[in-house]
Amino acid sequence: MDAFLNKKYKLSTSEKFDEYMKALGVGMMTRKLGNTVSPVVELTKSDDGKLVLSSNSTFKNSSIAFKLNEEFDEETPDGRKVKSLIVQDGNKLVHTQKCDKHSDTTIVREFEPEQLKMVLTVDDITCTRIYKPVQ
Repeated sequence: MDAFLNKKYKLSTSEKFDEYMKALGVGMMTRKLGNTVSPVVELTKSDDGKLVLSSNSTFKNSSIAFKLNEEFDEETPDGRKVKSLIVQDGNKLVHTQKCDKHSDTTIVREFEPEQLKMVLTVDDITCTRIYKPVQ
């Protein structure tokens, strides 16, 4: 993953994000706002060796610091409290979120030189978001 550290990717296309958010119980106003922004995602490494995944937009900024293969508590941008685990599979980070109140979700982030492909799954809904490098 070192090859993709400190690179910024901006949202270019998004399919079924509204359906994904709706399945998670996100309210209509937040969904409308979430569908209008183009966040910039960046993967960095902190001084203590943790990976930091940040997403910044005009609507909301969020970041999570984690160690691969170690479960951690996370509050998602929509306010859900989940138990998360992120594992590396080649150039992919596979992020599983377990929640008592909603279905579990999986977010696969596939890092490539020309794009970051994010596939979000909850129940039978799959959302695909493509991010392009920011120069």
